[in-house]
Amino acid sequence: MSTSNFDFDLFVIGGGSGGVRAARMAAQRGARVALAEMLGTGGLGGTCVNVGCIPKKLYSYAAHYAEAFEESHGYGWEGEAPVLNWATLKANRAKEISRLNGIYGNLLTSAGVTVFNAFARIDGPQALVLKLNGEPGEKRLTAKHILIATGGRPHVPDFEGREHVIDSNAMFDLEPFPQRLLVVGGGYIACEFASIFNGLGSTVTQLYRGEQVLRGFDDEIRHFAANEMIKAGVDLRLGADVAFITKTADGLRVKLKDGGEITTDGVLYATGRVPTVKGLGLEAVGVAQGKGGEVIVDEHYRTSVPSILAVGDVTSRIQLTPVALGEAMVVVDHLFGPVAGKAARSMSYDFVPTAVFCHPNIGTVGLTEAQAREQHGDVTIFRSEFKSLRHTLSGSTERTLMKLVVDTKSDRVVGLHMVGAEAGEIVQGFAVALKAGATKAVFDSTIGIHPTAAEEFVTMREPARPLPSP
Repeated sequence: MSTSNFDFDLFVIGGGSGGVRAARMAAQRGARVALAEMLGTGGLGGTCVNVGCIPKKLYSYAAHYAEAFEESHGYGWEGEAPVLNWATLKANRAKEISRLNGIYGNLLTSAGVTVFNAFARIDGPQALVLKLNGEPGEKRLTAKHILIATGGRPHVPDFEGREHVIDSNAMFDLEPFPQRLLVVGGGYIACEFASIFNGLGSTVTQLYRGEQVLRGFDDEIRHFAANEMIKAGVDLRLGADVAFITKTADGLRVKLKDGGEITTDGVLYATGRVPTVKGLGLEAVGVAQGKGGEVIVDEHYRTSVPSILAVGDVTSRIQLTPVALGEAMVVVDHLFGPVAGKAARSMSYDFVPTAVFCHPNIGTVGLTEAQAREQHGDVTIFRSEFKSLRHTLSGSTERTLMKLVVDTKSDRVVGLHMVGAEAGEIVQGFAVALKAGATKAVFDSTIGIHPTAAEEFVTMREPARPLPSP
């Protein structure tokens, strides 16, 4: 397995989900593996563990407690409303993230991976230069294969007053807690933080320059989710953008391009992410990149330099942690062979489920209605909108939307979408069914669990919209 004329068989740049998975699994196959991550800027686990999925979901849970207390009155619970201790939430989150960082480190070391607390620069097709954290000089190493797994980072555009805004990485440790928060952006990160801080007690305004948030999601889901966020208290303003920001004694004065003005305590810019490629030496070694800086790879995740590979957000394909993990396993099988008795893995980007942890949640898998009509022509839409059983006593006006997109000719369910409580948990199971090619007839013949919201997906019988006219 090992190639003795190199220092390592595989050198991984980046200690996020994809990088750690690739390093650990390759080492378990007998390869000599090293990984470089500048630990002084955060722990192992990358964006997801440190400033992404995990802390964001923890804060989403925290945000639900205030509304849950209000809803409890309808069930007979009485008492004073609880008060958020922001410092306690931050401290408990930090403790949990530190625990996860340690687990990632132990996984690597127990597998035999050499971990460098360093910034790595590619210095040739099979060479690297490491700048060790806190140490003078540089260290040069060689590797038969180099894997780039550096992920992405938030992007904030240049404009007057940019120095006064923060990005999503900084949201978890804000001090003090922002009583007024302006969120700029319309993607899932913007919607999630708008919902979270609204739930935690901020007065939240969200600006998006487009016609509706969550571009790329099913149009009906986008409009429904936006309306539910507005009902929950988010002041969502579409077709709006920032002209400039100035600091005043009363907070940040945000001048809008339409002439309006907002005064707020904090401004979050969640306007997209870009690949983390600066300083990696890609141009010098000839690694091809896209116009956004993303690393271009083939079906085996090889770059234009065959000994250099890339996975995860740095390739700007589907920016989801489980996708990076899947890509990492394909790379390991390709480079070092599959597990004995198993076929080499491949990666399919069809029917990748995802969730948006706004309030209420969105869960989705497969094609939007528009995509399905473009790809399949005739489609049949099944739709159910209702107030969940929980809210018959809670007093909440929150509603749930479920939608199935069916290819009429084959009867196959090609899209499944939900806005409602625990949408991600519900859609994950249905993703297996769609991946397996389940038809609407299979859905219809499946017995539901009663009473649950999820049973609606197997009890929709009448099409919400007929076939388009020929």
